[in-house]
Amino acid sequence: MAGMSGKRLQKELAKITGVLPPGITLVSAENLREWQMDLTVPDNPIYPADHVYRLKFMFSTNYPIEAPECTFIQLSTPVRKIPIHPHIYSNGIICLDLLDKQGWSPVHNVESVCISIQSMLASNTKNERPPGDAEFVRSNRSRPRDINFLYHDPSV
Repeated sequence: MAGMSGKRLQKELAKITGVLPPGITLVSAENLREWQMDLTVPDNPIYPADHVYRLKFMFSTNYPIEAPECTFIQLSTPVRKIPIHPHIYSNGIICLDLLDKQGWSPVHNVESVCISIQSMLASNTKNERPPGDAEFVRSNRSRPRDINFLYHDPSV
C-alpha cells in the first residue's frame, strides 16, 4: 500500500507495537491491508475478564480519509467469540457511528477505534443482540462500511 495510506499505517503500526491502553493488544499486522487486535472488557459482568474478543481491521487505499472496515471475528483456536451487544450483530458487524462515512474523521486511528469499541462494551447493560439480528445476518450482502445504520439508541 503506497502513498498517504501506507505512510499513515506505518506510523500507526510503529506506535501500537509499543504501549497500548490496558485490554488492547496487537495480534497481527503482517501487511498494511489487514490487522487483528484483541480486546478485553474491564469491569462489566456481561463480559468476564478472561474473555478476549478479536477485531479485524481492513484498510483501503483511501485510509485515513475513509474509515477502516472493522468487525469482530470468531475463532476456535484460540477461542474468540463475538461479544453480545445491542450494536454488534452475530456475524461480527459493528453498528458504531465512528465506523460510518458520516462519523469517521481522519483524526481517528486504530487505537481510538479500539478504545471506542472497548468503551461501548464496558458501558453496556443489555445482554442482547440488535433487533432483527437473524434477518440481518441472513440477508446482508454489503460490506460493513457500506451499510447505512440508523443510530437511534444512544443508551447502550
